[in-house]
Amino acid sequence: MKKSNRPETRVKNKEPEISDPDWIIWAAWADRITFEEIYEKTGQKEADVIKLMRGTLKARSFKIWRERVNKKSIKNRKKFEAKRKELKVKQSDIF
Repeated sequence: MKKSNRPETRVKNKEPEISDPDWIIWAAWADRITFEEIYEKTGQKEADVIKLMRGTLKARSFKIWRERVNKKSIKNRKKFEAKRKELKVKQSDIF
């Protein structure tokens, strides 16, 4: 296979194939992938993802993940869009 001239982005945890069950776990840890996107691609609802994460991760890792998901508004599309609108309003007040 011929190498392309484009540089390859090196990441610590590469994205698994979407058919691989590990993709759901990878996507759940990724900050910019919402639960809605996971549902659209795999059919797994947020509750199903939480069950999978609880069964797969160690107890402490699951606790860290849940705290992180609850703090980040970007894991839920509605919260993400509301936060974006809030930021736009604040920026327009500054300028």
